[in-house]
Amino acid sequence: MRRRKPPPPAPLPQREGIDPVRVRLPADPDGAWATVYDHLAARYGGAIGRERVRAFFDQGRVVGVEGPVGAVEPYTPGRYLWFYRDFAPEERVPGEIGIVHRDERLLIVDKPHFLATTPRGGHITETAVARLRRDLGLPLLQPAHRLDRLTAGLVLFVVRPEDRGAYQTMFGDRRVRKEYEAVAAYDPDLRLPVTVRSRIVKERGVLTAREEPGEANSETRVELVAHRGRVGRYRLLPVTGRTHQLRVHMNGLGLPLLNDPLYPVVREQGPEEYTRPLQLLARVLEFTDPLTHERYRFESRLRLSQAPLTSQ
Repeated sequence: MRRRKPPPPAPLPQREGIDPVRVRLPADPDGAWATVYDHLAARYGGAIGRERVRAFFDQGRVVGVEGPVGAVEPYTPGRYLWFYRDFAPEERVPGEIGIVHRDERLLIVDKPHFLATTPRGGHITETAVARLRRDLGLPLLQPAHRLDRLTAGLVLFVVRPEDRGAYQTMFGDRRVRKEYEAVAAYDPDLRLPVTVRSRIVKERGVLTAREEPGEANSETRVELVAHRGRVGRYRLLPVTGRTHQLRVHMNGLGLPLLNDPLYPVVREQGPEEYTRPLQLLARVLEFTDPLTHERYRFESRLRLSQAPLTSQ
C-alpha cells in the first residue's frame, strides 16, 4: 500500500498558540466546486457564513504553499490550503499550570480545573496546550493524552513531534499506571475496595455517558482512603479510559463525586462555578519511558479542596 506523502509545513505561524486550519482539497467527481471558494463556502459556510468565508479570501487569510490564494482560483483536488479561524473572546480560566517535570522530550504539568487540554468547541485559546505553547515558547508542543476539562491534575505533553507517536501508543496500550483521587459521598455499608467492570456508552451530542448491559469495556478499582462524616476520599485506579469512566462508576456505586454537574443529575448550563470544582484529581502517572526505558513516577502537587485528611 502506498503511503500518502506527509503534508507540507504550514506557511502560516501559530496565532495565540493555535495552528492555522489545514485543508486538503478532496476529489470532486461531480464537479460541484469550480473554485476554491466554492468548496470552502460549502464546507464552512454553514458554521460561519458564506460571507465570512469570502472575507477570509479578501483579507489574504487563505494561503497555499505558494502564498495567498484568490477566491476565484480554479479548484484543484489534492491541494493544501491554510487559514486562520476566528477566535471568539474567551474568559480566562483561573489558576496557573504548574510545571512538574520538563526536559528535552517531555513536559509534565498540573492542569487546573475547568481548563481544557486541547481546543474543542468554545474552548480554543483558553486551553492547556495553547497556554503552554505561548508561555514556554514551545510551538510544536502536543499532548500525548487528554484529561477532561473539569478534572485537575497531571497531563503529559511531548516537546518533539517525532516522539509523539511513541508516547500516544504507550497510553493506548495501557502501559501507564494512572491514579486518581476523588471526593464523594461516604456509605459505611458499602464494602471497599471493589473493582467495577461495566459497559459504558457515550453518544455524540449527549452530555452524559451511561452503563448498559453487555460485555464490559471499562474497569476501575475503587479504594477508600479516608472519611469524615458523610464525605469520603477515594483512590481510583482505572485500567481503561472510557469517557467519564470514573464519574460513571462512582455514581453507579451510589457515590457521586462532589460538585459533579452531570452525575447523577445534569445541572442547567450557566456561568462556570469556579468556586465549586469537580472533586477529581489525576494524581499519579507512572510508566517506563518508551524511548529511554527509564522508569518514571510523577505525582501531582495539587490538592482537592474538599478532601477529608483523616478518618473519623
